[in-house]
Amino acid sequence: MMPIRRHLALAAAVAVVAGCAPIHQPKGFLGKLWRLEVGPQYERPAIDTPADYRSCARLDATDAASFADLPWWQVFEDPALQSLVSGALEGNYDLQAAVARIDEARAQIGVAASQFFPQIGYQGSAVRQRIPGGVTFPAIPAATWNVFFGAFNAAWEIDLWGRIRRSTEAAQAQYLASDEARRGVVVSLVSNMASGYFELLELDRELAIAHESADTYGKTLDVFTRRYLGGTDTKISTSRAEANLQASRSTIAALERQIAQAENAISVLLGTNPKPIERGVSLVHQSVPVTPLGLTSELLRRRPDIRQAEQTMIAANAGIGVAVANFFPTVGLSTLYGGANNKIGNVVKDSASLWNIAANLSGPIFQGGKLLESYYGQKAYWDETIASYRSTIVQAFREVADALAAQDRLAEQRTAQEAQVAALREAVRLSLARYESGLTNYIEVLDAEELLYPAEGALARTRRDQLVAVVNLYKALGGGWQKPREQVAAR
Repeated sequence: MMPIRRHLALAAAVAVVAGCAPIHQPKGFLGKLWRLEVGPQYERPAIDTPADYRSCARLDATDAASFADLPWWQVFEDPALQSLVSGALEGNYDLQAAVARIDEARAQIGVAASQFFPQIGYQGSAVRQRIPGGVTFPAIPAATWNVFFGAFNAAWEIDLWGRIRRSTEAAQAQYLASDEARRGVVVSLVSNMASGYFELLELDRELAIAHESADTYGKTLDVFTRRYLGGTDTKISTSRAEANLQASRSTIAALERQIAQAENAISVLLGTNPKPIERGVSLVHQSVPVTPLGLTSELLRRRPDIRQAEQTMIAANAGIGVAVANFFPTVGLSTLYGGANNKIGNVVKDSASLWNIAANLSGPIFQGGKLLESYYGQKAYWDETIASYRSTIVQAFREVADALAAQDRLAEQRTAQEAQVAALREAVRLSLARYESGLTNYIEVLDAEELLYPAEGALARTRRDQLVAVVNLYKALGGGWQKPREQVAAR
């Protein structure tokens, strides 16, 4: 038999010849046959894209650059919020899981593409066998011998119908879909962080209002108590003041609980144990960014969920090609080279070498409808992905319209509430002046304060909702939630 190095050389030669074929494709008729891919070629389905977003207040917005073109760190000028967002992008466990899923999908591309190349292996065995003589085999004396066998094998499927190429195409699309899913996680993570931060600022503002009201009602109770003890007022006034004071204290306790829970929720987004959260610009001093919309067609390019849905369609289309290719015969080459001997040392010598090389052809004849039903199932899945893609687009435009409606109406609501609070503050000032001049009793002051503090709380919630509406609009438009280095790389 040949020395072992010649065995290795032969196996390597087979691998090189077969492995180079997918790269150096043949020309002429064979080249056309090699490039044959059964199944439909992917074409993006027709979609109904509106010419403009639904917004009466923004009819000329399509002529401007989109608000979503800004990177997230330029949207809100609050260093504390920017630090929280950066921390979430670094430490959030859901995002880390999404990144791991990308690596998993990338590995599946290699698994699918590996079928392009010859599959080379080795095999060996050591057998000791005995044949009894005498009664069982009268003409053969009893004998015992050893058989040692060692060989290299290689098999290569010629991808005539594009089954492997379609499988690789599907894996590639799934990888891209996983990457878009990761971007979707980033979008949700950063928008949830921003919304949670503004919720925290709003709770801080409500807590300040509650403390102010408790302080005021405490002073009111002291006034009514002195008047009651002096015989100039009734028990009704002190009871009413006491009720307002206790209501404010109850509100303070509830708000402190909500603040702690909001901080805990933000800590989870950061991937840390519960801890206090640093604040930056207060709710009252937060500015609302200008939000031009840009072209509706850009929405399809920006939104990761739409891009993910399209990659899922591409994978489903490639899956149809795989299902069609399964109807055709599989053509391949195989080879075996090795040796066998009754002594292990002679396996690698020239005395008893063995080899074979073969062309293989195999295909289905009858499988009880399995292949046909698999094709129908894949075709139905393709139709499902088309419907999901179109549904995702419709939902995207709905989210933009909802965010625009919220932003426009909340601006009007905030203007009215600011005027209401200003009027109520003036009412409190005038009632205090009247009381100090002896023109009215303190009940009038108390009535004005009971209207002022809830109005201030409602204004704080509207300010929060207005900022959250900006976050939702940025998210709905598919804004740039990438990290700074990703944003630069994408340009």
